[in-house]
Amino acid sequence: MANVRDYLKEKEKRIDYKEKIRSHKLAIFYRIVLFLLLTAAIAAFVFIQWRDKVFTESIITGSAPLTIVQGATVKNLGGNVLLYSKDGASCIDAKGNAVWNHTYEMQSPMVAISEQTVAIGDYNGRTIYVMDKNSQRGTINTNLPIRDFCVSENGVVAAVLDDAEVTRIYVYNGNENTEEPLIYGRATMDKSGYPVSISLSPDGKLMAVSYLYVDSGNMKSSVAFYNFGEVGKNETDNFVGGYDYLDTIMPYVQFMDNDSAFAVSDDRIAFFSGAEKPTNIASKLLDEEVQSIHYNENYVGLVFINQSGESAYRLDVFNESGELVLSQFFDIEYTDVVFNKDQIIIYNDLNCQICNMKGVDKFTGGFEKRAALIIPTSSAYKYVTVTADSIDSIELN
Repeated sequence: MANVRDYLKEKEKRIDYKEKIRSHKLAIFYRIVLFLLLTAAIAAFVFIQWRDKVFTESIITGSAPLTIVQGATVKNLGGNVLLYSKDGASCIDAKGNAVWNHTYEMQSPMVAISEQTVAIGDYNGRTIYVMDKNSQRGTINTNLPIRDFCVSENGVVAAVLDDAEVTRIYVYNGNENTEEPLIYGRATMDKSGYPVSISLSPDGKLMAVSYLYVDSGNMKSSVAFYNFGEVGKNETDNFVGGYDYLDTIMPYVQFMDNDSAFAVSDDRIAFFSGAEKPTNIASKLLDEEVQSIHYNENYVGLVFINQSGESAYRLDVFNESGELVLSQFFDIEYTDVVFNKDQIIIYNDLNCQICNMKGVDKFTGGFEKRAALIIPTSSAYKYVTVTADSIDSIELN
């Protein structure tokens, strides 16, 4: 009998011990959950504070000297600074170091930029130089007068060339020295019309061309798409689709990424989607004159003169599906409008306004020096500005 009692007592001890272990584990679990909840709450609080923070000043955190020759134009080339003029072009990094320099002689230099790649040619000239932010790539000899051109991020160049009664559209590999096109095309006013705008997808596989055509006094614009990949090889002249627009001029067509494009006319904006055969997915009629067009891979912005009178301008922002996502009003007599992630940067040489895609102003003010160019960086609210004599790194505070 004593052995039974001892057994039962020992069993109770074991059960009590297991219960204590279970209670201890639960206590540890609850502490961990509480810690994680507190950490998440603190992180959310910090994020909201940062998201809703309004900056009031800009501070120069670094500066490098810069010499800009008279008549030179300044552009953003993949985060570096591109300077070009009639006498040559150069690329300088954000710290003021020379990356490359190229001399030439041009009367009316034109540039086309796709992210980190640039093509430079002379209107009515016969040579196009292709470079990127790191090095020079190739030289194209067109053998015909240049009227327009565009470049893809991987160095493919499409050039509109004048050949008397025929306008040629030739596609070249700009990563080598060449005069032999990869693709030959032609346009005539009595058939396809005159090409007024041209764009390549970043990978160089798709090309969009806006044609202007006049028939018996009636004006018509056409947006045509060409595919230089496997799908396009099975089509006549690589043509994979097109859209006609009556009684309108469509002087602007542009790819946003490899499968999204848009076109702007005097009465509408049209959006296209498709990696092989782009189709028209949305159109919006415009009853106001477009002052300027701005875009990145996610958004298209059209600036109008504001008719309501409260502000000088209105920026309508569309996503790649053609949906109006924001109308932002501003008063700055702007030099440029830049989309960077979820930021919109509107600026001139003296003033800058930065807002997010919800229309919340994050910064309104000026810089310590006149800015000819603002380049966003990978860090939020840190930028590179190009002035008359320096490249400055600035941070909003």
